[in-house]
Amino acid sequence: MNPAATVSAGPGPGRPPTAAPGDLLRRLRARHDADPVTHVERVPARPGEPVPWPDWAPEELRAALARRGVAAPWRHQAEAAELAYAGQHVVVATGTASGKSLAYQLPALATLLADPRATVLYLAPTKALAADQLRAVAGLELDGVRPATYDGDTPRAEREWIRRHSRFVLTNPDMLHHGILPGHAHWSGFLRRLAYVVIDECHTYRGVFGSHVAHVLRRLRRQSGSPGRASSPALAGSRKAPVFVLASATSGDPATAAGRLTGLPVAAVTEDTSPRGGVTFALWEPPLLPRDPSSEAVDLAPVRRSALRETADLLADTVAEGVRTLAFVRSRKGAEVVAANARRALDEAVPGLGDRVAAYRAGYLREERRELERALLHGDLLGLASTNALELGVDLVGLDAVLICGWPGTRASLWQQAGRAGRSGDEALAVLVARDDPLDTYLVHHPEALFGRPVEATVLDPANPYVLAPQLACAAAEAPLTPADLDLFGDGAKEAVEELVAAGALRQRPTGWYWRHRERPEVDLRGEGGAPVCVVEASTGRLLGTVDGGSSHFLIHSGAVYLHQGVSYVVDSLDLADGCALVHAEEPDWSTHARDVTSLSVVSVRSYADAGPVGLFLGEVDVTSQVVSYQRRRIASGEVIDTRPLDLPARELRTVAVWFTLSPQSLALAGVEAADIPGALHAAEHAAIGLLPLMATCDRWDIGGLSTAVHPDTEAPTVFVYDGHPGGAGFAERAYGTAAAWLRATRDAIAECGCEAGCPSCVQSPKCGNGNNPLSKPDAVRVLDVVLANLPSDDSPSPTLSRGGSTAPALPGDDSPTPADLPAASPAAAGSPGAGSPAPVLPRQDDRAAVRPSTDADVGGAG
Repeated sequence: MNPAATVSAGPGPGRPPTAAPGDLLRRLRARHDADPVTHVERVPARPGEPVPWPDWAPEELRAALARRGVAAPWRHQAEAAELAYAGQHVVVATGTASGKSLAYQLPALATLLADPRATVLYLAPTKALAADQLRAVAGLELDGVRPATYDGDTPRAEREWIRRHSRFVLTNPDMLHHGILPGHAHWSGFLRRLAYVVIDECHTYRGVFGSHVAHVLRRLRRQSGSPGRASSPALAGSRKAPVFVLASATSGDPATAAGRLTGLPVAAVTEDTSPRGGVTFALWEPPLLPRDPSSEAVDLAPVRRSALRETADLLADTVAEGVRTLAFVRSRKGAEVVAANARRALDEAVPGLGDRVAAYRAGYLREERRELERALLHGDLLGLASTNALELGVDLVGLDAVLICGWPGTRASLWQQAGRAGRSGDEALAVLVARDDPLDTYLVHHPEALFGRPVEATVLDPANPYVLAPQLACAAAEAPLTPADLDLFGDGAKEAVEELVAAGALRQRPTGWYWRHRERPEVDLRGEGGAPVCVVEASTGRLLGTVDGGSSHFLIHSGAVYLHQGVSYVVDSLDLADGCALVHAEEPDWSTHARDVTSLSVVSVRSYADAGPVGLFLGEVDVTSQVVSYQRRRIASGEVIDTRPLDLPARELRTVAVWFTLSPQSLALAGVEAADIPGALHAAEHAAIGLLPLMATCDRWDIGGLSTAVHPDTEAPTVFVYDGHPGGAGFAERAYGTAAAWLRATRDAIAECGCEAGCPSCVQSPKCGNGNNPLSKPDAVRVLDVVLANLPSDDSPSPTLSRGGSTAPALPGDDSPTPADLPAASPAAAGSPGAGSPAPVLPRQDDRAAVRPSTDADVGGAG
C-alpha cells in the first residue's frame, strides 16, 4: 500500500473503462496520416520497500495514518524522518508521488504530539499546494495540532486566531516576507517555539526568486533561534533553532542546493523506494502545415501545426475516450486557448461534453481555483488545461494521462508533470508535444537528452547584490543588524551594508546597523516587475483577474486581446499608475502580439577566455527595452493586419550576460560575407537562447539576447545572451561554464533541421523584436563552427581575466575592466577587430527576457 495514497472519489458519472496507455497511444497516432510520434519510452513499474515505523512515532499518529491508508513508511521516508527527528537538516529528493509529505509530516507531527508547546511552519511556493497539505494534515484529526493556512486569501478575522492558537501554520515565502517577519513581535510565541521549518518543492526556488527566498529563510532563522545547527526537537529544554526539512523533485546535487537555500549543512535522501506504476512516454511532433497553393512565394519557411492546437485536439480525444487528462501549458493565454479549443471540438461531437473541460491559471479568483480543484478531484471534470501550478505536489488521484504542451524548461519539471498521471499506482500515459522551436525540435529527435540523463541542479545566487542589499534592508527594518548577522547572510553582506550606509538607508551605531526610514523596504521576491495589475470589465466593474506588473506591457496594453475562462476581451486602456486595465467583451478574429526594441551596453567583465579569433566573456550589462507597438494577426491564417504604435515607458535592467566575439577575418575565412554577418549572428543568437535551457534550470522566457555585426563596446561581431532578472539569476554563469557543450548542441540543432532557409524549429524566435529578420541559417552554422573550433573542448573555459565580487564566486584577480578594456577578439586575430566590415551597426535582439508568462497559477501572496 502506498504510504502517500489517498482515496479517489471515482471517475465521475458516465466514465467508461480507461484504455491501457499503449492502446490509447496507438489510437491517438492512428488519427494522423503521418506518424507524429518520434520516440516512445517505456518507464517500467517498480515495487516499493516498506519498513517498520520508527520507535518514536506515537501510536496516535500511526493510527491516524493507518486510517488514511498508510500501513507503513517506505524506506526513504523513514530515513529522512529519522534524520530530521535527530536534529539533522535534511532534504528528501525523490520522484513525483513518492510520498515526500510523510517524510516531514512524521517527525513534525510526532514532535507536536510529544511537546504541546512546539510549533511547525510549512512553506509552499503556491497556495494550491498549501491548501492541499492543509487537507492532508487536518484529515488526520490529531488533537492539539490545529493546522491553518496563513496567506493572502486568509480573512483578516482569522489571522489573529492563527497567530495565537495554530501550531502548524501553512504559508508561502511571500507571506513570510511581507506579513510574518515584519510582524515578528506578534509571532514571537510561535517563532520562539518553532521546532521544524518545512520547505516543500524546494527545487522551484531557483534564479532570483530562489535567491530572495534564501535570504527570507535567513531572516526567519534570525528571528526563531540561533543560526547554528539545531539539536533534536524531541528533547525538551531551552530555546533551540528549528530543524529544516526540505522536499524536492529529483534534482542534481540536492544537498548543495538545499544548503545554499538555507545556509545550513543539509543531508540528502535521494533513493526513491516507493512503488511506481509504469509510464508510457511519447515524444510527439506536430505535422507540417500544407503550403498555400495560391502563394507565389517559394522561399517560405515550413511551419508546423501549433503545439497549442495539437494539445487541444489530443485533450479532446482523450476526454472523448473517458480518460481523465491534465494538459500542462506554458502560459495563461495558452491554457485558455487549449481549453477553449478542446471544449469546442467536444461539443461538436457530443453536445455538452465540452463542459467536462476547463482551464486553470494564474489570475483566477480564489473561489474559482478551489472549485476547479474540487471538480477535478471528484471527477466532474475529465480534462483540465493548466499552467504549472498543478505540476507541484497537489495530490491529484485517478489521472490517466498527462499532455505537456512544449518543453517545460527543465527535466525536473518534465518528470514532475509526467508524474501527475498514474498517482494511484496504475499505468499512465505521458505525451510531450513539441513546439516549433529549436529546443523542442532538438529534444524530440534526441531522446537521449531526456531519458537516462540526470536532472539539472538548481541554480540560485544569494550573493547577487540586487537581492542581498534589499534583503539586508528588510532584516534591519525588523531588528538592527549585528556583525553576527552579516555572517548569517554570507558573502558580500559586509560590502552591501556599507553601501546601504553610504546611501543613507542604514545608520551605523555601536550596537549595530539601524534602518533609517519609517516605511519598510519594498522588495519583489518573484522579480515580476511590480505589483499586479487588475483587469476590470469596464461596463460592470467586475474584477476578472490580475496580471503581474512585469507582463502587463505585453499582455494587457491598450488594444490587446485578453482571455479569461474562454471569453475574449479587448483592453480599452491600461493605467500603470493605478494598476488597472479596463476591458470589454469582444470576439475579434485577430490576435495581438506586442513588439519591443532593446539596446545593451557592457558595464564590466568578470571573466573571459581568449580563444584566438574568438573571445568568450561573462560580465555585467545594462539592458534597456521598450514595448513600442503591437501587431494584429488573423487567427485563421496568421496574416498581419496592421502594426499599431504604443506609448509605454522604457524599462532598464542591469544583469549578467555571457557573450562571444569573433574577428571579421575569421568569419570571412569561414565563408560568411560581410553583408551576411547580421543575419548569421541573429540566427545563432536565436538558436543559442532556445538551447540554453538544456544546460541550465531556466526556460526561454528567463533569458534574452542581442546580436550585432559591430557592437560599440566590443568593436567586433558579437552575440549576447543575458539573464532577464536584475543582477542576474545564475543562468549566464551556467552558459559560460558549459559554453562548448551549449554551443555544440545549438550548432547541431540548426544543422540537423530539415528546412532550407530557417524556420521556428531552428533559428526563428517567437519573441523576436525584429520580426525574425534578417536570418541566415547556413551562415549561423558557419559562425558556430568558428566558435567551436577555437573554444576549449572541456566545456570549462579557463579565464584569462576575471574579477571578484559579490555577484558571483570570486575568481583569481581583482581587475574590474571597463568596456574600453575589453578585447574585441584575440590579438592573434589578423587586423583590427571590426576593421573592414561594411555591415551596419544594427542590433538584432530577442525580446521579453525580463517578462515571463506567469505560468504558476495561484502563487503565494501576502494579500
